[in-house]
Amino acid sequence: MDLGVGEAEALERVPDGTAGTEPRGKPRSLWSDAWHDLRRNPVFLVSALVICFLVLISLWPSAIASGSPLQCNLAKAQEGPQPGHPFGFDGQGCDVYTRTVHGARTSVAVGVLATLGVAVLGSVLGALAGFFGGVWDSVLSRVTDVFFAIPVVLGGLVLLSVITSNTVWPVIGFIVLLGWPQISRIARGSVITVRQNDYVQAARALGASPSRLLLRHIAPNAVAPVIVVATIALGTYIALEATLSYLGVGLKPPSVSWGIDISAASPYVRNAPHALLWPSGALAITVLAFIMLGDAVRDALDPKLR
Repeated sequence: MDLGVGEAEALERVPDGTAGTEPRGKPRSLWSDAWHDLRRNPVFLVSALVICFLVLISLWPSAIASGSPLQCNLAKAQEGPQPGHPFGFDGQGCDVYTRTVHGARTSVAVGVLATLGVAVLGSVLGALAGFFGGVWDSVLSRVTDVFFAIPVVLGGLVLLSVITSNTVWPVIGFIVLLGWPQISRIARGSVITVRQNDYVQAARALGASPSRLLLRHIAPNAVAPVIVVATIALGTYIALEATLSYLGVGLKPPSVSWGIDISAASPYVRNAPHALLWPSGALAITVLAFIMLGDAVRDALDPKLR
């Protein structure tokens, strides 16, 4: 039944959602919906707070640890907590608290830089393979199969053992070298799915160039799975750096790293368990925070869960 002019005007004055109809206004995008869900997810809030704290102490470790991580006193080796030294001392007489705080910088730097490198390289190669297909796609698939067959730890022992540089860059380069195939496959599959959508076909019919199709229509709608996988992988890369440093092929003294401290504290775990507990706990909390963040982002960006 048609509404009269007065009835239609009265209905228009009804606040959104009170008349049983859909709220009017600009529809929300996938990203705005995801942010709306993330702000109400306690897992995301807790993990984000932990990560923000880690970033802050990575940038300004002296804000909560005024001492030097390289200042040691052998007379206090393996001693327990004391006033001003809440975590005690390690086997070299170094303050465990100060070294744990300063070790966050190395772990966060390696994790973030390696993730950026992996995401950029893997996304570009995977997107090109998924968009153009053909020989390029076949070659990339075979190359990724080769990299997937390389054991990560064994590859690190072989490649990093011949590098003498004691900086984070060899470790970051190694992670990027072996980490990009995973992101590449995720990006390839996402691009193949998105390029079949109607709006992409319509843009192609209107004469859009391949570069415009890929950058303006496909990439923004295919990047969500890459972000999810990269966020979860960031925690894995932090743990990988600690593992390589523990094995002696990653960072080496006098660099400050949680992996180095865990390795140095392992021989006397019975006499000074605190020297092993704190860097191990910091590493576990950091990895768990990034994994929780990745799970929350995955749930928010997955339309199937709505």
